[in-house]
Amino acid sequence: MSKIDLSIVIPLFNEEENVAALLDAVSSSANEIKGSYEIVVVDDGSADGTWQALESAAQSCAQLKAFRFSRNFGHQKALLAGLNFAEGDAILSMDGDLQHPPALIPALYQKWQEGFDVVATRRHDQQVSSLFKRITSRSFYRLFSWLAGIPMRSGSSDFRLIDARVRDELLRFQDVDLFIRGAVEWLGFKTHVMDFEAGARHAGTTKFNLKRMAKFASNAIVSFSVKPLRLSIWLGFFTSLAAFSELGYILWAYSQGLTVPGWASILGVLSLLFGILFILLGIIGAYITRLHIGAQGRPPFVVSERLEAKAISLRKSAE
Repeated sequence: MSKIDLSIVIPLFNEEENVAALLDAVSSSANEIKGSYEIVVVDDGSADGTWQALESAAQSCAQLKAFRFSRNFGHQKALLAGLNFAEGDAILSMDGDLQHPPALIPALYQKWQEGFDVVATRRHDQQVSSLFKRITSRSFYRLFSWLAGIPMRSGSSDFRLIDARVRDELLRFQDVDLFIRGAVEWLGFKTHVMDFEAGARHAGTTKFNLKRMAKFASNAIVSFSVKPLRLSIWLGFFTSLAAFSELGYILWAYSQGLTVPGWASILGVLSLLFGILFILLGIIGAYITRLHIGAQGRPPFVVSERLEAKAISLRKSAE
């Protein structure tokens, strides 16, 4: 087997309209590096014609390898699968909507050749992202950094290049839903950061809606921090203290023959306490759910089909 210098890993979900332009742009930029490369695409259970578009592209893109999940398992699992299937000495990951500019591939590869184990990127997207998304993204990274104790740059993304030994360490993680961005930072390898301007999507709409964003954020925090559990203990302590103080005041008032006014306010306090209680139960439930899923020993993903352009070319020659 010939040596591969660079693997380019791209997870896709319902990106049929972007496949051709994506592979053309990636191939064009990758051809500029002084070395061999492969393009590893993981179809995360797309419901449109993404897989068929990849089959067509394999006829002309000799560097393409593609893997199809049996169903949608999620972006991070698709990315992890691509890292697992990559054979290069360096592995570059990027999204398939062309917002991660393929033109930066040679520059990222050059920094790796200079000795950096991780070449991360920082995204600037004021022109293409809504104010709401920018604010929530910035807030998430600040919250994650505080809770997990792992410094995360605002604008971090999965557009990065890592050395193969960094990939090997990532694959050692046994997390059910690994937050790869956090894991890369946690490993602590020598890192260089490059800024980039996110482009507009080539076609289609984002698949990362508010529900997916919330799940992504909660998985990330539960993966790397137990601080929410510790905070829940202190919150429970102080709310209990407040409740006992209120109860003590009521008992004292009755002992003095006084009537305690304001049943509405008392009910309001009780409702608040019950609300806090349910929040704490939800936090605990998130950790228990993670343990439960991990104990089941299910595979993180299932590959139903795979194709390799070289194999297709060989079959055609034989025919």
